[in-house]
Amino acid sequence: MIVTTTDTIQGAVIEEYLGVVTAEVVFGTNVLRDFFAGIRDFMGGRTGSYERVFEEGQLNAIKELEERAQRLGADAVIGIEIDTGTINVDQQGVLFLITAVGTAVKLQ
Repeated sequence: MIVTTTDTIQGAVIEEYLGVVTAEVVFGTNVLRDFFAGIRDFMGGRTGSYERVFEEGQLNAIKELEERAQRLGADAVIGIEIDTGTINVDQQGVLFLITAVGTAVKLQ
């Protein structure tokens, strides 16, 4: 399965557009991670624990996108875009949302 952010695949001919595929990954926050991120925020610097959460989430979203495209009989997913956001659960709780969207295609 080819996955790409471009709308074409060099050397390949798109035979059929199978439709838009989407994937959503939601992660809960973690009290310990929040504590250390708060310290980092105060002192400055990167927050590695949250960077790893987003990296894992993006990889999971792409994998899910591939699986959904395969169910449609696709050979590739083109034009992939990944977006991140948050969902406020209550005054103290936040969920991280990572979405991926692309077009499933059949190649010649």
